[in-house]
Amino acid sequence: MASSHRSSPVPQGSSSDVFFKKEVDPAKHARPVQSLPDVCPKEPTVTDQHRWTVYHSKVNLPAALNDPTLAKRESDFFTKTWGLDFVDTEVIPSFYLPQISKEHFIAYQQEISQREKIHERCKNICPPKDTFDRTLLHIHDKSRTDLEQVPKIFMKPDFALDDPLTFNSVLPWSHFNTAGGKGNRDAASSKLLQEKLSHYLDIVEVNIAHQISLRSEAFFHAMTSQHELQDYLKKTSQAVKMLRQKIAQIDKVMCEGSLHILRLALTRNNCVKVYNKLKLMATVHQTQPTVQVLLSTSEFVGALDLIATTQEVLQQELQGVHSFRHLGSQLCELEKLIDKMMIAEFSTYSHSDLNRPLDGECQVLEEERLVSLIFGLLKQRKLNFLEIYGEEMIITAKNIIKERVINKVSQIEEIDTDVVVKLADQMRMLNFPQWIDLLKDIFSKFTVFLQRVKATLNVIHSVVLSVLDKNQRTRELEEISQQRNAAKDNSLDSEVAYLTHEGLFISDAFGEGELAPAAADTTSQRNTSPNSEPCSSDSVSEPECTDSSSSKEQTSASATPGAIDALVSEDMRLTDLELGKLASSIQELLCSASDMCHDRAVKFLMSRAKDGFLEKLNSTEFITLSRLMETFIMDTEQICGRKSTSLLGALQSQANKFVNRFHEERRTKLSLLLDNERWKQADVPAEFQDLVDSIADGKIALPEKKTVATEERKPAEVLVVEGHQYAVVGTVLLLIRIILEYCQCVDNIPSVTTDMLTRLTDLLKYFNSRSCQLVLGAGALQVVGLKTITTKNLALSSRCLQLIVHYIPVIRAHFEARLPPKQWSMLRHFDHITKDYHDHIAEISAKLVAIMDSLFDKLLSKYEVKAPVPSPCFRNICKQMTKMHEAIFDLLPEEQTRMLFLRINASYKLHLKKQLSHLNVINDGGPQNGLVTADVAFYTGNLQALKGLKDLDLNMAEIWEQKR
Repeated sequence: MASSHRSSPVPQGSSSDVFFKKEVDPAKHARPVQSLPDVCPKEPTVTDQHRWTVYHSKVNLPAALNDPTLAKRESDFFTKTWGLDFVDTEVIPSFYLPQISKEHFIAYQQEISQREKIHERCKNICPPKDTFDRTLLHIHDKSRTDLEQVPKIFMKPDFALDDPLTFNSVLPWSHFNTAGGKGNRDAASSKLLQEKLSHYLDIVEVNIAHQISLRSEAFFHAMTSQHELQDYLKKTSQAVKMLRQKIAQIDKVMCEGSLHILRLALTRNNCVKVYNKLKLMATVHQTQPTVQVLLSTSEFVGALDLIATTQEVLQQELQGVHSFRHLGSQLCELEKLIDKMMIAEFSTYSHSDLNRPLDGECQVLEEERLVSLIFGLLKQRKLNFLEIYGEEMIITAKNIIKERVINKVSQIEEIDTDVVVKLADQMRMLNFPQWIDLLKDIFSKFTVFLQRVKATLNVIHSVVLSVLDKNQRTRELEEISQQRNAAKDNSLDSEVAYLTHEGLFISDAFGEGELAPAAADTTSQRNTSPNSEPCSSDSVSEPECTDSSSSKEQTSASATPGAIDALVSEDMRLTDLELGKLASSIQELLCSASDMCHDRAVKFLMSRAKDGFLEKLNSTEFITLSRLMETFIMDTEQICGRKSTSLLGALQSQANKFVNRFHEERRTKLSLLLDNERWKQADVPAEFQDLVDSIADGKIALPEKKTVATEERKPAEVLVVEGHQYAVVGTVLLLIRIILEYCQCVDNIPSVTTDMLTRLTDLLKYFNSRSCQLVLGAGALQVVGLKTITTKNLALSSRCLQLIVHYIPVIRAHFEARLPPKQWSMLRHFDHITKDYHDHIAEISAKLVAIMDSLFDKLLSKYEVKAPVPSPCFRNICKQMTKMHEAIFDLLPEEQTRMLFLRINASYKLHLKKQLSHLNVINDGGPQNGLVTADVAFYTGNLQALKGLKDLDLNMAEIWEQKR
């Protein structure tokens, strides 16, 4: 029967759970069933629990519904649902599904076999702990099996029979249809359905009863615990009542007196506030007289700070006071007046500072006054004071030149100022030494002027930077203060404030006590500032007021490092960006002052150059002027940190004019020398030998003139250069000096290096081309009046060219060391010049060979093989060869002479061979051959007898035709 069903309190897993895969012996692991602890009393708490009620009425519904007359019970699901007439039929296998056999699982078994072995090994090593009671598991399994018989629809949380679908699912309509011939079968089915539902009900009731029986003791314990809870609440209520009585006694004895003291302290603080407010009003009332006193001593910063503090007090602490309703507008008008006064004062200061005598002192004039003015102007955002200072600088620079010129002209007695009225004309009457002294004086005054301007602007710059630093520090302090206030607010929020009977909080009373000293400190700081006015003698504390004389002491000490910070007030209206721009403008103003001085100096130079004075300067004078200007440019660059370009450009322009004139003078001089050169060897004075010796030491510079020793030394025949002798003409000696002048000019004026290089290469090319025209081109016949161009002239010209070629690498190295790397490409001009000179030298050698070639052709064409021996022809040839040797041997190097005679000998052999071929003289040992051999031997002997040609290989066998 259903009443005999039991349920287990242990949850049962599914049949696939790992705990139930193997059969476990129940006797081995059986444990006694543990019941709930006995926490409830055994006696009943309700007296009438055995009285019969409607709940004691019980009916075994499944027993009542079972029909004992039914012949056959349903055996399976299909007969239960579709009746006893249901017949099982064989299901035909599908043609689309494959036949599955064990072979299909072989691959899977092989894949999983290794894992299964590991799993079994782990189970053997660590067997699972069976903590379940087999008896309980068995009972729970049975109960779970019974519950599984109940359809799932009854277990749904939204189960409701008023839903048609749910109702039709639980009670099919076909079970109540009695019409037709199957009435008996339908009635049996209805009875079977009723029996089945009753069976489901029994299963559920049994499980519910079992669960209730397991927890019945806990229910009874909860009912009993309510009485104990009521007792506890009663005792707690009595304890709270006693505690309140004690707290009331403590409040009466200990707190009422303390609260009264706090109220009195609060009242006292209010009285102190009223007194301080009245005293503050008295102080504000004295603002205007105090400002007048400060302005009378030019204390602009103090006056502005006092006005700003007073306006702040009027807007915050004294707002709404009727007696001060007009004071704010009066202070604004007074502030505007102070602005105008500060601008006028700064203009006066600038004029006094810049127009002091330029006696070399670079100290700042009244630095305290300047600092006070700058702070006041910055405070009022009057940033145009730099423009005022710049205008005053322009006027001062003009006056400096004017005063220096007047002073210099007045010292010259030759200048009659009554006749020459204009100052510029008077200045043009100065000679170079007087004018260069004037320019040096002007440059020195400009240097002192710029140093003073720099010192003044440095003070202004330091003030601006101090204000900027103060702003940044104030911003950092504000951020720190905000963080502290936030932390303090958080800590105050956690405190508990108690309300008194007068509506005040204890925390407010303490807060007022803390704020009163803070307010007193604020008032003290305000009154002790240099802007406060004299106070009455009835003040609360001495630091709250101070005499106005303290402001004077502060201002007089403003030059000290700490005084600048003291002058920086908290209400500076300038932003960091504006202060940064102002600092940059100060540096730009210093640079503009330097540019202005340079511009004035350029105008001074141009006014002197109108009559061509600067272009007429010689090299020494121009170098003096150039060095003076370069020194001034470097001095101003060192002062201002930036190089001005106007004076540098004027110097470059004058340098270009000087270079052009310098080059034209020397080119003209060289042209005149060449046109008058007779191309004869000149003696070398001692000073030129010293000049060459100085170049050999690696220095390209004109040596100092020696007065006595040089005059005693006699001129030499040749010029000795590094052990080699050069026979030269006088023009080449002067050309070497001119070349050294170009190199020295580059050292003295580095800015003209490129121009000098171009001009020097032009000069060297001119010498090469002009000497070629005069010697090779025979231009000297008409220009100088020479009768003929001799071999000696040609050899001397070649040697002169060789001397210039020797010095070209030295000149190149000199310019290379002074040119920037990006302009080294200009040095290729020296390579071109060297090639041109070598070509010229080769042409001269070819000309000497050609002279002898024409002589051989003339003489050997008349040669006859006959007695006497040597023949007149060969005697004449040897005579001419001797003359040639005498003409060139002392001029050209020995090696060059040997090479030249080898070429002449080759020409001789060619003409002799040609003539012998014409005469049909062959090397047959006959009489004619003997005569020719004797003549050739005579020629060879004479030629090798010449100096330096002894070992000359003449190879005279080449004169004979080779036998075919």
